[in-house]
Amino acid sequence: MDPLSDILSHMQLAGTLYFRTSFTSPWSVRVPAYANVARFHFAHKGRCLVRIDPQQPPVHLDQGDLLIIMRGAAHTLYCDPSTENQAVLLDQVVEDSGFTGRGALVYGEPGTDHETQLICGHFTFAEAARHPLIDALEPSIHIRNYGEAAGAWMENTLKVIGHETGRDQLGGDLIAIKMSEIIFAQALRAHLRAAGAATPVLAGFADPSIARALAAIHGAPGEAWTLDKLARVAGMSRTAFANRFTSRVTMTPLGYLTHWRMQIARRQLTQSRAPIIEIAEQVGYRSEAAFGRVFKKHHAKAPATYRRMAQEDN
Repeated sequence: MDPLSDILSHMQLAGTLYFRTSFTSPWSVRVPAYANVARFHFAHKGRCLVRIDPQQPPVHLDQGDLLIIMRGAAHTLYCDPSTENQAVLLDQVVEDSGFTGRGALVYGEPGTDHETQLICGHFTFAEAARHPLIDALEPSIHIRNYGEAAGAWMENTLKVIGHETGRDQLGGDLIAIKMSEIIFAQALRAHLRAAGAATPVLAGFADPSIARALAAIHGAPGEAWTLDKLARVAGMSRTAFANRFTSRVTMTPLGYLTHWRMQIARRQLTQSRAPIIEIAEQVGYRSEAAFGRVFKKHHAKAPATYRRMAQEDN
């Protein structure tokens, strides 16, 4: 599995769709903050403005654009500048519209030709799942003409999501949710291509030499990797590789290896009944004691305690 797929899989990416909107002018909606999610809005038809940071200009979301708002930040969606300060809280909009979870969320003046159809939802990761690539993402990612930028297959996927969302067709909501998860992966891939070289951590995944070493780590996390071995995979000298990896990924090669091993171990402890020594060996440790020391340093609990507490929470 390639590194990005591996990261999103282990972090247990899950998509949730709220609704497909039919907003007609004038309208303005205030979306409150919601912790630990990445919200998204895809402009299926029409356009709108999105204010995320009061100190920054609004995002112009045109038809075909995708906007992902990281870390659940509050924001305002509105049809034109004159309506921004009249924003109504989302919960009130849902109540006033009579939205039941089926069909479109219809809101605004009836009879107008100025309609904005948005597909809205959010992405979540498993609790305690962390990765520097996700942490390094900007507060928002705006991909213009997303369907075209991602290719014809993604454009068709977005059309299917727009068609399925909120309609009374058997299996339609599940289809749309699973396809929304594809959107996040594809959005990150497009963002890496467009802005990766200039952004810390992303720069490592965008660098061909460093990316080879990252792929090797993700392909065989239990391998007895050393700095020399990873440098050979990258096709670089030991010193040049160490400096370049640390500069681009913001942690040392062996630091990244340990971080990823501990993320794999965290998931295995919470989702499997495998003996702890088996998990330790899977992520490159020959003894349970050595694994336990490193795990506790990263997760603040011994492996057995971590597993027991996770099971109690579930």
